[in-house]
Amino acid sequence: MGNLYRFVEPVVLLLLKKKGQSYGYDLAGDLHEHALTDAEIERAALYRTLRQLEMNGNVKSDWETDRGGPARRVYKLTAMGEKHLEEWATVLDHVSKSMTRFVKEARASIKGQTAPKRKPGARTRSARR
Repeated sequence: MGNLYRFVEPVVLLLLKKKGQSYGYDLAGDLHEHALTDAEIERAALYRTLRQLEMNGNVKSDWETDRGGPARRVYKLTAMGEKHLEEWATVLDHVSKSMTRFVKEARASIKGQTAPKRKPGARTRSARR
């Protein structure tokens, strides 16, 4: 289920929005708590996501060297990243509604009931809001 790693991106964006800035290590600690999947998210997936977000202009990073110890990279959300977070919220809202419909149909099917059929292209009440 490698495609679930795609859902690391919106969580990273949200965490950076909430925190203002953060280190990769700190994000990794919070990632599981906010994850959109029960699958374990590897740190490598987090850092790949951060690099990709930075390449796309959604996140910027700087090396912090003024504290004792080794230099650490600190990540911040950009204005473009905030817009991307809003896009993710819209997409995930649609996914959530689709999943709810699917679960209702699946449960009805398992119980031997038939879910009411929709006409192709017909929108549900929740989609009309």
